[in-house]
Amino acid sequence: MNSPSTINPGTACSDDDIESWLTSGTREQRFIDNIFAELCSRLQRAGIPVKRATLHFLIHHPQWLGARMMWADGMREAAIDRVDYDVRGRSEYIGSPANEIHEGAIEVREKLDQDPSLGRRHAIYDEMRAKGLTDYVAWPLYHTLGKRHLVTFATDRPGGFDDAHVARLRKVVPVLALVSEIRIKNRLARTLLETYVGAHAGEMVLAGATRRGSGTTVHAAIMICDLRDFTRISDNWPRDDVIDLLNSYFDALSEPIARHGGEILKFIGDGLLAIFPLTKPSACADLLRAVAEAREALAALSENNGATGRAPLDYGIGVHVGDVMYGNIGSRTRLDFTVIGPAVNMASRLEALTKQLGRKVLLSRAFADLVEGEFDLERVGEHSVRGFSDPIELFAYHG
Repeated sequence: MNSPSTINPGTACSDDDIESWLTSGTREQRFIDNIFAELCSRLQRAGIPVKRATLHFLIHHPQWLGARMMWADGMREAAIDRVDYDVRGRSEYIGSPANEIHEGAIEVREKLDQDPSLGRRHAIYDEMRAKGLTDYVAWPLYHTLGKRHLVTFATDRPGGFDDAHVARLRKVVPVLALVSEIRIKNRLARTLLETYVGAHAGEMVLAGATRRGSGTTVHAAIMICDLRDFTRISDNWPRDDVIDLLNSYFDALSEPIARHGGEILKFIGDGLLAIFPLTKPSACADLLRAVAEAREALAALSENNGATGRAPLDYGIGVHVGDVMYGNIGSRTRLDFTVIGPAVNMASRLEALTKQLGRKVLLSRAFADLVEGEFDLERVGEHSVRGFSDPIELFAYHG
C-alpha cells in the first residue's frame, strides 16, 4: 500500500496552497498514506501546530475491517495498522472518537489540557495526555454512497488549537475526502480483484485484459485438489461447521501455495485449481514443497476434527505440467479469468484417480521428469486416463 514518500521541504504555505496541492499536486501519487503524511507537514509549514494526526478507513478486506494511518511530528511516512472485524466489541473502540463519528457525530473535540474529570473518559484521551498533547479534534470524511471515514488532528501547543487553526483544518477536510476517496476505491478495486480472481489475474484485469476471448498461453505446473466425501459432510454437519471446515481446509492449502509462488485461480465448491508458471525455474519443486506443507496442515486439521469426534479429512491432489490458455472465457456480460486446455484436464483426471489408486497425490510422468532426483517419488505404473488415448505413467508423492 505504501511507497516512498514525496515530502518536499519548503517555506511556509497558505491554506489555499494546501487545497490547490491536494486537488492538483497529488495526481501522480497513488498512496493516500503518503499524501496524508505530506499534508500534515504542509499544515505545519502553514502555521497550524499539528503534532499528531490519523486517518481511519473502512476497507472491508476479507481479513480486516479497516486500516488506521498515523502520522506524528517528524515522520516522513505514515504508519499503517490494520483493524480487525471484531474491533467494535472491544473497549478500545467503544466510546472512542471513531465510535462517536461512526454513530453520526459531525465533530469530536476534546481539550486535553483541562481537568480530565470534566471531559470524555476513554483510554485514547489518557494516552494523548501522557504524550503531552493539549487538544484533539476529529471529523468524518464523507465519501459517496453514505460512507463515513475519520480524520483526526492533535496538537501540543499550550492552550490547544485556536479558532483559526480549527477553521483552517475544517476547510481542508472536504478536499481530503475527495482526494482520499479515489485512492481508497482504487485500493478496494485491487483488493476485490485479488480476493476473487487472484493477484496476477487481478493485475491483468486492471491493465485492461477484459475482452472476451483474450488471453495468453502459459507453460505451467497445474495442481488440482478436491475434498473427499464433501456431500456426506455437508448433509450431516451443521451449516456453520461446514463453512468453518471449508475455510480451514482452504487455508491449509492456500497459504503454502502462495508462500511458494503459486497462484490460486479458483475455488470450485470443495476443489481448488492453482498454477505455478514455469517462468520460474524452481516452479515444479515449489509446487511439491507447497503440497508437503499443505499435507502437514491438513493432517493437523484432521487431528483437530478427530478430537471433536469427527472423521478425518480425505482429499486427492492431481499434478501435471503443460501449456494452458490463460484468459477471459464466458458470456457477453459475465467472464471468468481462468485456465483451460488438455493439461488442466489431465490434472483433473489424476486427482480423480487418487481415490481409485489409494494415493493422496498423483503426478504425471511429464511433471515427475522435471523434479527427478530432488524428491522421493513412488512409481505406481501406467494407467488409463479418461479422455486420453494412451496410458499415462504415474507417480505418487508422499511429502
